[in-house]
This record gives sequence, structure tokens and C-alpha cells, in this order.
Amino acid sequence: MPNTLILFPLIAMVALTILVAVVMIKRRIATFKAKRIHLQKVALSAQMATLVDDSRASDNFRNLFEMPVLFYAALLTIFAAGLTSMPLVVMAWGFVGARYAHSFIHCTSNHVMHRFYAFATSVTLLMLIWVGITFQLLSAS
Repeated sequence: MPNTLILFPLIAMVALTILVAVVMIKRRIATFKAKRIHLQKVALSAQMATLVDDSRASDNFRNLFEMPVLFYAALLTIFAAGLTSMPLVVMAWGFVGARYAHSFIHCTSNHVMHRFYAFATSVTLLMLIWVGITFQLLSAS
């Protein structure tokens, strides 16, 4: 199996982060124009919270720099150590799918229980990926 296969889920996560950033920027611009908010009035997050009603996309954008950081570290570890295997690739794609679902829910309906299920799925898969990495590294030693 080509070692580079593990990089495609990583690229998909980067694409999701960029997509959510674009959604966030579009929503902010629309809100700033509609409410005639001068940019200096939202220089701090506390100011933004008082002037902007809808923070779903920006909240999700922040989320994409929390748990996914461990995902990026895992995939780069897999790639650097040459540990790419079908189970790890499948779990990586599962994580990506769960994070896409989480982002979609968060940026649209924001139904908390649905979002939680997507989050819990992604966390479980991420833990399993790290268990797989650990097992392979210990087996190689």
C-alpha cells in the first residue's frame, strides 16, 4: 500500500477548514454590512460576541483547530514512520467524514445532539488511530 494514501484524508481536513473559513468570512461580511458594523468595533472576541448574533461558523472554525490537531499529528506520524495500512486509512477517512458531518451540523441547524454524535464518532476514531499507531510502533520494536 502506498504510504502517501494516508495524506489524502489530511488534505480533505485542510479543505474542510478552508471551506468553513470561507463560510465564516461570507457570513461576517454580510452581518457587518447589514448592521453597519465598523471593523474596529469587533477587534476583540468579546466585542464580536456582543455585536454578532450568529457565531456558528466561527465557533466551528475554532473547533477545527482543536481535536483535528491530534489528527494531523497522527497522520504525519503514520506517514513519517511508514505505518500506512488499510485500517488506518479507513479510520482516517471515517474521522474526516465525521468532522464534515460535525461542521455541516454546526454551521446549519446546530442541533446539539446530532453534533455530539458526529463529534463522539470522530473522537472515537481518533483514539483508535492512535491505538493503531502505538500498536504498530510497539510491534516494530
